[in-house]
Amino acid sequence: MTAAMDDTAEISSEDARELLVDLVSLPSPSGEESDAAQRLVEFFAANGREARIDEVGNVRAPADDSVLLTSHIDTVPGEIPVEVRPASGEDVEVGVADEEGEDVLWGRGSVDATGPLAAMAVAAARTGVSFVGVVGEETDSRGARHLVADRAEPGAVVNGEPSGTTGITLGYRGFLAGTYVATSESGHTSRPEPNAIQHATGWWNGVEDAFETDEYTPVFEGVTAKPVDIDGGISADGLSVEATLEVQLRIPPSLDAESVRETAEAGLEIGTVTWAEPIPPVMESPRTEVARAFRVAIRAEAGDPRLLRKTGTSDMNLYAADWDCPMVTYGPGNSELDHAPDERLSLSEFDRSVAVLTRVANTVVGDS
Repeated sequence: MTAAMDDTAEISSEDARELLVDLVSLPSPSGEESDAAQRLVEFFAANGREARIDEVGNVRAPADDSVLLTSHIDTVPGEIPVEVRPASGEDVEVGVADEEGEDVLWGRGSVDATGPLAAMAVAAARTGVSFVGVVGEETDSRGARHLVADRAEPGAVVNGEPSGTTGITLGYRGFLAGTYVATSESGHTSRPEPNAIQHATGWWNGVEDAFETDEYTPVFEGVTAKPVDIDGGISADGLSVEATLEVQLRIPPSLDAESVRETAEAGLEIGTVTWAEPIPPVMESPRTEVARAFRVAIRAEAGDPRLLRKTGTSDMNLYAADWDCPMVTYGPGNSELDHAPDERLSLSEFDRSVAVLTRVANTVVGDS
């Protein structure tokens, strides 16, 4: 889909910041994104663009599809009072602000990923390119899964996650979640036979050993295995011991979900594991037109481009699995503050990221 360039809008830095603060002020944990979604629709309408909320809750503002700017609307839970404060010396020390006194926005989502979301929306409205705000990224990525199934492949994708104004994220590890369940007969604790809880912990210890790497292997290139929840004990009728273990494994681009699953199950003798639908890893080339456009744009905004690989997972993994187009992930914010109780974003960094995204979108549209 291609729109005429009269879909562009003049949006001041003050209006861009207002959108950011409004979105951060609207709580939007996964499953409760509707208020923030409506604010985005109103923003596009006020700037001469049509936007709608689709059947799963995504905000879709189609326009020139040479590039799709997209980020997620939802945040993790947690209330952080929303306020703009002058930067302190600590903000400068941890890289949130360039200097003391500049404005810093505190609030849940300011970094992950309402800051990138607002920057994408402003850049899309300024340049007349397509925009989608997706839901559910922090849980099941239902918004991104629906998007790739419901629309045609764009010319390029810029996914919004915090990378800092100079960071260009090209790679993410994949994700595999599983649920282990075991049951054993109840008995006196003096008996030597292992119970279900021991079977669960024994299996997981074997999984961790199977994926252990040496100290020289970068985290990005290895499998990280993490238990995230465990529940166990005597059953309600007192006749058995039950154990349920929730686990997550991060998959490097050198492996796939099937091989990781097979390794995890190799030592499974007692109990069963049910695996959720995996998210594959992704590693994009730094030589694509969109990656080059980012390097040029960052330098034009007095920055030094950095190519990044993230040890986590994002919606870009899903886009790359279904769409054969160039893509990167980009957005303002220090990713070390993702989900943190002191999440905050420099407003001048937000301004620079909007400028970079605007340059990139104009470049990609001009080259298409």
